[in-house]
Amino acid sequence: MVRISGSPAPQGLSNSRLGLLHALLHQYGPPRWSRYVREHWSGQRLVIAVPWIWLFLFFIVPFLIVFKISFSEIRLAMPPYAPLFEWLEEGRRLVTTLDLSNYAFVISDGLYVSTFLYSLKIAAVSTVLCLLVGYPMAYGIARAAPTTRSLLLMLIILPFWTSFLLRVYAWMGLLKSDGVINNVLLSLGLIDMPLTLLYTDLAVYIGIVYSYLPFMILPLYANLEKHDITLLEAAADLGARPFKSFFLITLPLSVPGIVAGCLLVFIPAVGEFVIPSLLGRADQLMIGRILSDEFFANRDWPVASAVAIVMLIALLLPIMIFQRYQRRELEAAKR
Repeated sequence: MVRISGSPAPQGLSNSRLGLLHALLHQYGPPRWSRYVREHWSGQRLVIAVPWIWLFLFFIVPFLIVFKISFSEIRLAMPPYAPLFEWLEEGRRLVTTLDLSNYAFVISDGLYVSTFLYSLKIAAVSTVLCLLVGYPMAYGIARAAPTTRSLLLMLIILPFWTSFLLRVYAWMGLLKSDGVINNVLLSLGLIDMPLTLLYTDLAVYIGIVYSYLPFMILPLYANLEKHDITLLEAAADLGARPFKSFFLITLPLSVPGIVAGCLLVFIPAVGEFVIPSLLGRADQLMIGRILSDEFFANRDWPVASAVAIVMLIALLLPIMIFQRYQRRELEAAKR
């Protein structure tokens, strides 16, 4: 048996290769990387890069994947959508399939349009209710004593220590025909027969307001806590009543907190899935339920992706308005 093996490299050639590798590592290797990071990516750039990387990995990349699927065709296979780019004739010809019918179907179909409008209505009403309930609470916390303020903030955050699903199920027990609310009203003689509270729009409003109220209170508190109290004292010295001082001073200064809280409530409320499914009507669906049914029940991923993209574009408008408002406020502050 004859064995053929490569001859060892000469000693001089081996040393020269190691020397070249050492020089390359010294010039372009990890020590240079750390030096470059220290010189160019320290401080503000590094702080900004961390959230940008996070957004790229967990928002931009998933968005691009969903955006690509929205232009595909449905097929009975795994994955349940056709590829956009496909090589045919043994890799000699590249075929691109771009299907726009998914967006046309979503925009023209009455079910998706009515569902999206219903979701917008539920989210808008819930946001207004959260603002009406949350503003006095945030104002009271901001004006409370420092020792009491921490306790009140802890009570606001305390529901997050319990499972979101368990809290929604608890509302089912409160709102049902033989639940706590109806039993209390019957025992007090305020009603003669149980009220229909569960599986109504009212139950959905209650569930969303209860679940998203902290997202309204916390931005409002962060804004109200920074207000200068001497402005109210000066208004009182000039003869303004507290009610008038509130509408002329406190309310205009708290507009950024109101906008931030409304966005934090409105945007997730539009796509809410759990609360309408457990507390809402069976004959009226929200867009979150439609997305779930299209993805998992119908397995129509292209149409579901198109619905998600259309909803995302529609929700980007208030975010862009808020960013423009913030930019104008910052420019005015700098002047």
